[in-house]
Amino acid sequence: MAHIAKKGNRYFVVAYGGINRATGGEKRDWSDGFATRKEAEREAAAIEKRKEDGDYRSPDRITLANYLNDRWLPLKKSQLSRSTFDSYRNNVRLHVAPRIGTIQLRQLQPEDLDTFYAELLVDGKLNGAGGGLAPKSVRNIHGMLRKALADAHRKGTVHRNVADLADPPKVRNGGAKDHQVWSADELRSFLGEIEDSGWFAPIYLSANTGMRRGELLGLTWRNVDLDKARLVVDQQLLSVGYEAQVGAPKTNTSRRTIDLDQRTVAVLRTWRRMQLEQQLGNGTRNDDDFVFTHPDGGPVHPDRFSKVWDQLVAEHGVRRIRLHDLRHTHASILLKANVPVKVVSERLGHSSPAFTMTVYQHVLPGMQADAAAAFGDAVFGDAQRQARE
Repeated sequence: MAHIAKKGNRYFVVAYGGINRATGGEKRDWSDGFATRKEAEREAAAIEKRKEDGDYRSPDRITLANYLNDRWLPLKKSQLSRSTFDSYRNNVRLHVAPRIGTIQLRQLQPEDLDTFYAELLVDGKLNGAGGGLAPKSVRNIHGMLRKALADAHRKGTVHRNVADLADPPKVRNGGAKDHQVWSADELRSFLGEIEDSGWFAPIYLSANTGMRRGELLGLTWRNVDLDKARLVVDQQLLSVGYEAQVGAPKTNTSRRTIDLDQRTVAVLRTWRRMQLEQQLGNGTRNDDDFVFTHPDGGPVHPDRFSKVWDQLVAEHGVRRIRLHDLRHTHASILLKANVPVKVVSERLGHSSPAFTMTVYQHVLPGMQADAAAAFGDAVFGDAQRQARE
């Protein structure tokens, strides 16, 4: 049985760790200590349960992969959204376990993580094309490891959280400045090229609202009011373990109402009529009431939509941007048209106008130049304009 021992102001869990081969005596595994007896008792109970389940390993023999897969992830499953848990599990399976998973947890060093991050930046992609992961992706993996090791430190499994001492890659501020966006002319030309495509309606709505991929595919007709020209975002369709699942919006501010222009209303009315005709012709039903479905009434998988987007962009020979860059394109065009930042922020479902300004600060310098010229024209009139000419 594990028992509690107090030394100074700390409480330690002492568990039987087998026979010491060097001395022949019993080996005792000591935790790193807890601030309260209650915390130590909880850890002792957890150790006993792992022993009953045949899952117990001495702290000195637990590898990073053992800890993440057998202890940490199972506990986090009920605490995280399905998509977040799936991303954590995939990062452990695809990146952490193959590269540093065999390192014993207590022997893991900050330098191990630094080397791991550097390798991911060089050859972390697993799609067969080679190349490294984006700094943001590597930093996300670092964030997961930091949380996992913080839990291990709090429970006395490790002496310190080495992720706090590691140096993950820095992600430059500026958000969408590193992303490709289309001009208004490029967007109009592309939409004209795909007008006869079965994918025209969802792409058109995406471009004209800035909705995220999951929000678009999770949109239901009950949340679309074509008479009042508005829609409500209150769920999203996620790819979790390669399965499409309905989930809550990304953040609280992602729940929002988006106004539509009459051209977009007309596109949706046409699409609605085509969808109903398809269902009647095929004898199928759209039980989930999704706005965008396949002809058989089934939902459009998020990954499928992204692949179709890439195919359409390649087929029509336009400048390549990602599907998500339609959202950035929408925001950039609005800001360049002098739509107030607060309105753009609400339309995109951002947490605050300040966040929107940070993400799209690459657009602001040009807007400030226009503002400076407008002020000069207002005050000095013709003299200001003549000086510019």
